[in-house]
Amino acid sequence: MNRCILAWITAFAGLGPAPPVVAAAPCTPDPDLSYVCGLDRPEDIVRIPGTPWLIVSGFAPGAGLHLLNAGDRTLRSAYQRLPAQIAPDPGLPAQCPGPVDPALFNTRGLSLRAVGPGLWQLLAVNHGGRDSTEVFAVILGAQMPRLRWRGCIPLPQGQVPNSVASFGDGTVLATVLTRPGTTIADFVEGRATGAVWQWRRGLSGFEVMPGTDLPGNNGIEVDSDGRHYYVVAFGWHAVAIFDRLRDDGPVEVVTAPDFMPDNIHWSAGRLLLAGMRHDEPACGGIRKVIDGIADPMLCHRGWVVGELDLSQRRIATVAYGAPQSQFNGVSAAALVSGELWLGSFQADRVAVVKIP
Repeated sequence: MNRCILAWITAFAGLGPAPPVVAAAPCTPDPDLSYVCGLDRPEDIVRIPGTPWLIVSGFAPGAGLHLLNAGDRTLRSAYQRLPAQIAPDPGLPAQCPGPVDPALFNTRGLSLRAVGPGLWQLLAVNHGGRDSTEVFAVILGAQMPRLRWRGCIPLPQGQVPNSVASFGDGTVLATVLTRPGTTIADFVEGRATGAVWQWRRGLSGFEVMPGTDLPGNNGIEVDSDGRHYYVVAFGWHAVAIFDRLRDDGPVEVVTAPDFMPDNIHWSAGRLLLAGMRHDEPACGGIRKVIDGIADPMLCHRGWVVGELDLSQRRIATVAYGAPQSQFNGVSAAALVSGELWLGSFQADRVAVVKIP
C-alpha cells in the first residue's frame, strides 16, 4: 500500500464519537427555493463524491465546518477539536501554531481531493485567529464522514486568503482577493488587486505566483491534467485560465453571461460557478462605486449557476432565479442527484433547487 495513503489511514485510528446533530432552525421555502437553515454565512459548499454528504463552510467567527446530509437534510458540526480529531502531519509547515480553535474557526473557500479509497484531503480557508489554509483528513466511515485536523499553512502577514485548491502532486494554491493597499472598489472598477499563492512540501509557507494578479482573485479550481487552473476574476465577471508552467498571465479569459461568479468547483464531473446577477433591475442595475466605496450588495439580487464548457470556451447557464426574500449573496453550488445546493456569503441557510 502507498505510504501516503497508509499514513492517512493510520491517522484515523480511534475516530471517537459521531459528530453531533445540529438542531436546524425552521425554514419556510421561497417560491423557487427550499432551504436548510441553522448555518452562518455558508460561503462555500463541496460534495464528498459518491455520497449524499456535503461539507459546508461558515464565514463567521465560530461558524467552522458542517456536514450536511442531502438525503435527510440533517446538519452535523464537523469539528470540535476533540483529541480524536487531532493528528498533526509533520510534513506541513512548522510555523502552524496548533489546532484551530472552534470558537474562532471562520471558514471561507473549501477544496476536496481524493487521496485513497474512502479518503479525502479537505482544505479550508480560515480567518479565525489566523489567515491560513487549514488541512483536514476526511474518511467516510461506516455511517458518515469524520474529520481530523492535520495542520495549517499560514499566509504571509497582511495577505488574506479567499479560496483554495490543490494539485495531485500536493501543491496547494490559494487566492488573495485584495492585497494590502487595494480595496474592493479597485477590483469593481477593473484594477488588479489580488494574486494566486502556492505552497509545496518543503516550503516554509506560501509564495506568490508571478503573473497571477487579477481584479479580485476569487474562486479557484485545478484541472485533472495537473497543469492548468481556473481563477475567478471577480471584477471582470470572468474566469481566467492559467498554465502553471507559465508566469506571463492567463492563457485565456472567459466572461460570464450577466452574473458575477464567486466560487468554482468540479461537481459531478461539471465545472460549476455560482454567483449573483450582475445587472439586477431590483437593485438599480450593476454594482456601483460611490465616493470610493463599493456597493456591499445587500440588496437581494437574482442568482445564476453556470458551467465552464472547456471545449467551447464559454460559460453556459445551468440554472437561474429571481431575487428571493430570504436568500441573497449566492456564492457556490454543488450538484447532488439532480439538485443544486447553493451556498451564500450572507445568508443563514443553504438553498436547494431541482434542475431538469
